[in-house]
Amino acid sequence: MPLPGPASAQPLPQRGRGRRAGRIALALAVLAAAGGAAAVVLKKADGAPLAPKQLAQVWQVPAPAADDELIGSWLTGTRLIRASTRGGVSAYNLADGREVWRTWRTTPTAKEGTVPCAMSPTLAAHGIGMVAFGRDGNSCTSLAGIDTATGKILWTTPLVNSGHPTAMAAQTYVQGDVATIVSENFLGGLNVRTGRRIWGFKARGSYCNAYDWGADGIVLVDDYCADSSNKFTLTAYDGKSGKVRWTQSQSAHTDVAHIFSGSPLIASLHTAVEDSVRVFAPSGRSRKLAVGNTEVAPGNDSAADHSARLVGNILLTPAQTAAGSEIDGYDTATGAKLWSYRSAALATTAAGADQVYALSTSGRQQLLQLDPRTGHATPLARLPVGTGHGNFTAGTVYVTPDGGVLELNALGTAGGVRLYR
Repeated sequence: MPLPGPASAQPLPQRGRGRRAGRIALALAVLAAAGGAAAVVLKKADGAPLAPKQLAQVWQVPAPAADDELIGSWLTGTRLIRASTRGGVSAYNLADGREVWRTWRTTPTAKEGTVPCAMSPTLAAHGIGMVAFGRDGNSCTSLAGIDTATGKILWTTPLVNSGHPTAMAAQTYVQGDVATIVSENFLGGLNVRTGRRIWGFKARGSYCNAYDWGADGIVLVDDYCADSSNKFTLTAYDGKSGKVRWTQSQSAHTDVAHIFSGSPLIASLHTAVEDSVRVFAPSGRSRKLAVGNTEVAPGNDSAADHSARLVGNILLTPAQTAAGSEIDGYDTATGAKLWSYRSAALATTAAGADQVYALSTSGRQQLLQLDPRTGHATPLARLPVGTGHGNFTAGTVYVTPDGGVLELNALGTAGGVRLYR
């Protein structure tokens, strides 16, 4: 079986085709906030004074190829680890951009052309991360644990077998010592050090269709079981243990466009009745966020970007409106929209950092620090003219521990990696 151990994780019941296309279409839909808390916009701005400090580009790593696709990245105290379809998994020194190690294959006998197709957004505490490999960025055939200090593949497990031979897209997340794998074929948890099975999904009936989505610490499964009195259910599982957190009977299918947070669970949902972004209590009861006619997303236009974050009880998200890109702040306790900051891309900070940073995307590009409660912007540093080709929403932007700006582009046509300090 694909997930090793004496009691392997169960394959998900077979589902209909075309799920990926449906989710893309849903992600582009405008989310309505009928009902819920009224929005209280304290700030709506699209500019800030120029910062006195000037940053300069200190190194650049070109893209491996014009058709390169960024899959994910990790930032440690001294290194950037980048995974892409044409560059494999590579580690670079933050000081000078020098490549430290690179790996392509899950095992020495793996076929040529095995490329990264999924990457955990975060690392385990001891520096181990998860990368799935496959034929391309949408077809994953195996999952691997990688030691980011050396680039060594610690273990691999297949994501296809004779019963489920078709490679599918996958997601993977790390919580403590457990890695969750969420895919069309399999759903379960593995030990990050050994790949040993921790838990596996088991359908609640014999005749079920199931759909799954994940984030750090949480898995949502929407299913239809023909042999159950409750035909439709939406269930939240703990990503670390596989235990049920809550389950709800539904009258029809629920689709999940995005999961913004696992604790508390914040997700955008599509049902036959409405589209909404909801904050869930441990009981499964939920409250709407007042997103209005705004499309909110976990990142800036790239599946590799995970810049949306919680600061206390405030959710900060990249967003799109008819006027363009912005960053929004929502009070998750009341559902109210607190502020919007226009023409800016939310940046990702080093693990554990409390500061909120953004990059302006119109006019002169500069690094901003945002107050999470009010959205007030403090300009910190200007970037060189032409930085990011005038668009920081194409990939991932990190703010390094020393105040530098690390720009990763999602596509090879826009470049590779640049560091400004």
